[in-house]
Amino acid sequence: MTRARELIAALERAWGPQRWWPAETPFEVCCGAILTQNTSWKNVEKAIANLRAAGALNCDAVLACGTARLEELLRPAGTFRVKAKRLMRFCKWLHEEHGGDLDRLFARGPDALRDTLLEVPGIGPETADSIALYAGGKATFVADAYTHRILARHGLVDWESGYDDVRGFFMEHLEPDPALFNEAHALLVKAGKEHCKSKPACDGCPLQPLLPEGGLRERPQW
Repeated sequence: MTRARELIAALERAWGPQRWWPAETPFEVCCGAILTQNTSWKNVEKAIANLRAAGALNCDAVLACGTARLEELLRPAGTFRVKAKRLMRFCKWLHEEHGGDLDRLFARGPDALRDTLLEVPGIGPETADSIALYAGGKATFVADAYTHRILARHGLVDWESGYDDVRGFFMEHLEPDPALFNEAHALLVKAGKEHCKSKPACDGCPLQPLLPEGGLRERPQW
């Protein structure tokens, strides 16, 4: 069993399935992935609820909102003007390039889909991977800050490693299974929120027995 699989297996035994991402449609997942940048999921849920109440949880409805109305709906998500611009830009691109049809977009393979999403201004690697995995069902791993911190403290990547290095660790050492990637990412987020915080709280963490000899590897102080 690889170290990556050991980590995920330990979390699975302790916490069971997380059934993430909480959304009713693939388009809602796309909205959440764009809105969750630099804010808490609780705030994103409020913005999603506003979109739902306004009947604006599809590509055409977002475009019909107009910028000012969309900004108001997204206000709970923070930096709402920036996020309204990004969501509007994504929907315009989806409409122009794919007729507003996510099925046409998701007909691509994982690598081609990821590359295509990264061409959209405002969509970075983490957002692209979130859309590809959770909305498109593709075997691509989402490597967020929690994942990086956990791997670095376990000595599996460097603290200076970039996004692609952290993502690559799991892409290389886990089977390319969307369901596995989905659960693995959700479990790592839970571990990051509950234990592997900025100030670590290792007691009771399912991953504590898997720490390297000498304990966790903290960020070097220069």
